[in-house]
Amino acid sequence: MTRLSVNINKIATLRNARGGNNPDVVQVALDAERFGAQGITVHPRPDERHIRYSDVLALKEVVTTEFNIEGNPDDRFIELVKRVKPEQVTLVPDAVDAITSNAGWDTVTHREHLTNLVNIFKADGIRVSVFVDADERMVEGAKATGTDRIELYTEPYAIHYAGDREAAIAPFVKAAQKAQELGLGLNAGHDLSLENLQYFAQHIPGLLEVSIGHALIADALYFGLENTIQMYLRQLAS
Repeated sequence: MTRLSVNINKIATLRNARGGNNPDVVQVALDAERFGAQGITVHPRPDERHIRYSDVLALKEVVTTEFNIEGNPDDRFIELVKRVKPEQVTLVPDAVDAITSNAGWDTVTHREHLTNLVNIFKADGIRVSVFVDADERMVEGAKATGTDRIELYTEPYAIHYAGDREAAIAPFVKAAQKAQELGLGLNAGHDLSLENLQYFAQHIPGLLEVSIGHALIADALYFGLENTIQMYLRQLAS
């Protein structure tokens, strides 16, 4: 069964809107695990507009499922990940002013840079995943870096799902098949939701993990966090 990692960035966004510690990011992570989440994902950005670097340090002390730290690997990020030593680090090529992730790595152009990063993190026993578009060439480029896994950037799938879900998923199936052929582990994330998750999980071979934040937290406003997590888990089990 594909594992569900809950991204709690939006909880931090809500907290930061008023200051203080309500909602409590650490408590929400613990509750998400208690409600069935099989991992916790955070994406600290340089301006700390949602998850703060101090949050990451606090979460490391309490998270008992898989802890996944994703982000643009600048020097501060690298230092944080090496200090925390999560189970997984996901390398994402975010621009400093990006509202959210909007593209995968060009693993051909940035092969040397990514290879160096992969080596840094693997030397500390951290599993590495590289964020890529659903492009077989980018999957092959990721393999050349020595990464353990890739994470497919799924916003294009989500955008086109309602119009033609078969066409929307086709490049992701090809990319997943290429990953399997090359022996790469496969994760996915970005704009996966209760509407499109089941179809994606049913058609993507070798899907190990999905990381879901925005849609899941938005759904929790209506359904409650515990019920929402269970709903997402049922989509993955169907």
